[in-house]
Amino acid sequence: MAQNHNDPAFRRDHDADGHDHDHDHDDVELIEEGTTPAADAAPAKKGPEQTWRTYAPAISSLVLLLSGIALDKYATGWFKDPVRLIWYIVAYLPVGWPVLRRAWSSSIRGDVFTEFFLMSVATLGAFAIREYPEGVAVMLFYTIGELFQDAAVLRARRSIKALLDVRPDEVTVLKEGKAQVVKAATVAVGDVVQIKPGEKVGLDGTMRSSAGTFDTAALTGESVPRTIEKGEAVLAGMINRQSLIEMDVTTPYQDSKLSRILKLVQQATGRKAQTQEFIARFAKVYTPIICLLAVLITVVPYFFVADYRFADWLYRGLVFLVIGCPCALVISIPLGYFGGIGAGSRQGILFKGSVFLDLMTQLKTVVMDKTGTLTKGVFKVQEVKAVGIESVQLARLTAALESKSTHPVATAILDYVETGYDAVSVDEVEEIAGHGLKGRVDGKEMLAGNAKLLRKFNVAFDEALTKIPYTIVMTAIDGQFAGYFTIADEAKPDAIKAVARLKAEGIRTVMLSGDKSAVVEAVAKQVGVDEWHGDLLPEDKVTQVERLKAELAGNTKAKLAFVGDGVNDAPVVALADVGMAMGGLGSDATIETADVIIQNDEPSKIATAIEIGRATRRIVWQNITLSLVVKGIVLVLGAGGLATMWEAVFADVGVAMLAILNAVRVQNLKFN
Repeated sequence: MAQNHNDPAFRRDHDADGHDHDHDHDDVELIEEGTTPAADAAPAKKGPEQTWRTYAPAISSLVLLLSGIALDKYATGWFKDPVRLIWYIVAYLPVGWPVLRRAWSSSIRGDVFTEFFLMSVATLGAFAIREYPEGVAVMLFYTIGELFQDAAVLRARRSIKALLDVRPDEVTVLKEGKAQVVKAATVAVGDVVQIKPGEKVGLDGTMRSSAGTFDTAALTGESVPRTIEKGEAVLAGMINRQSLIEMDVTTPYQDSKLSRILKLVQQATGRKAQTQEFIARFAKVYTPIICLLAVLITVVPYFFVADYRFADWLYRGLVFLVIGCPCALVISIPLGYFGGIGAGSRQGILFKGSVFLDLMTQLKTVVMDKTGTLTKGVFKVQEVKAVGIESVQLARLTAALESKSTHPVATAILDYVETGYDAVSVDEVEEIAGHGLKGRVDGKEMLAGNAKLLRKFNVAFDEALTKIPYTIVMTAIDGQFAGYFTIADEAKPDAIKAVARLKAEGIRTVMLSGDKSAVVEAVAKQVGVDEWHGDLLPEDKVTQVERLKAELAGNTKAKLAFVGDGVNDAPVVALADVGMAMGGLGSDATIETADVIIQNDEPSKIATAIEIGRATRRIVWQNITLSLVVKGIVLVLGAGGLATMWEAVFADVGVAMLAILNAVRVQNLKFN
């Protein structure tokens, strides 16, 4: 029975075939045994010695093979058995021994009919009938194909890690009043870390200083600086913009949110697409059939052919084995999906498994949250309500006070007023963390901030204002409530483009929001979505998504995606066929629940993710077609005695290498 990919157990632990793989052709694995995200966060750079050890077996085998072929032609006088046999055994062992060992280890575990078994039988059989060069060539080119695969995996792996590896290796820790530079991985929870202006944060923690301004672009793609108050969370990868600050470490280096996302993406190949699962099952049935046919090709002609020679028909059977090896399928197909994951990473899109690349190609409805998904989630003044003072005057005085702050709310008010506030005298400004500003403006004591600020200074105001679903800056002059500003965000620059691209693909677009319906309708009309609903509680969003999924129930290939940006969206993200998170570093629930994370916060990347999914699927099916057609033709030729071991090498390893190169191509494609 097929598993539901929305099942949390599936998200954590899914392995498509449930087996412990000795060699991961059907599941190209990113994490080496014994490594951790912390230890493995930076792309591994191979030194000269390691590179030589990697390529030396193939190089030595190739040199000995070519030399042996030359000696076969020009040194027939002395180059014969046993010297010839020993020579080719020495050429065979560097590339053949690892395969023989894998064939043996998988066989004793009960998994006999593997590609290693086919290669071992075919090449040892070639030696048995004294076709030594062919036996060496099969193993050599198989090894070269694996080197191609490893290079492609390393390239995709580096692209994933380059996107995420934005943490410094060293941090400054305060111990007994002294600053010490230490490795970030050695810092303990509870230590105090000092972060200088312009320096990257190396660990997750909470703000110890009163406040700080941070650039979060590396994590969320948001260009507007974010002010973090005392006690609020600071994440690894943020950049301190202004003053020297201190923070308390709350999470070990390897467990930071950034590390967890890296680990989830590294494990992405464990969640296989249906095509991968089908090929894995196909290979387990196909390989024993190939072995049986090879035996029949060798033995059955004895009963029907008058001049039957065992060596000739054994050679045909061995050729059939080599041709029939499913290397091209079991190597190139998962590599194609892995290439799609790597291509997504370079676009700022993190797929948590190849299954989600396939699901992206089946989307018929995309449901989006409003705030932070289609809108910036940054501040813009919507209206000004003044009490006992002219609105223009209130705005000018408030802007004068806010000009002493770098908070995004202050920037929004300054952008709204534009001019005139710089002529107002302002002094005795005090920024009260988590509350707002207090100062003397034009000779009057003025407050500008949230409800907590007015309560702190015993200023009476209508408590109903706190229920308005916008950020509100309340003001008071000389202890009297003077009015408020409602502040909301605006549509992201590419929101209109994002919706247009989805609609061009025939995908229905729906926007759900907890904001007032009037505000939701205005944004919906601006960006052009097909359907919108406002005034929704989280449970109302669930109801809407269930309704939309029910409308698609008649088509098993029609899927629904929900795109959100925070912990409140986690229930609907989990409910959707594909859950997508915008800038998913914000909450643990989003990281764990989402299937796809759009790291750079651009809604147009939804359509890009669909393009990557379609390109990946197209390349995968190209490889399937190439492999099956070429193998089918050469299998017939081999069974009829018209193909030699050299044609078999091309049909097996040659096609595998072509398929690998085609799979790598997805990483070089250009996406909008």
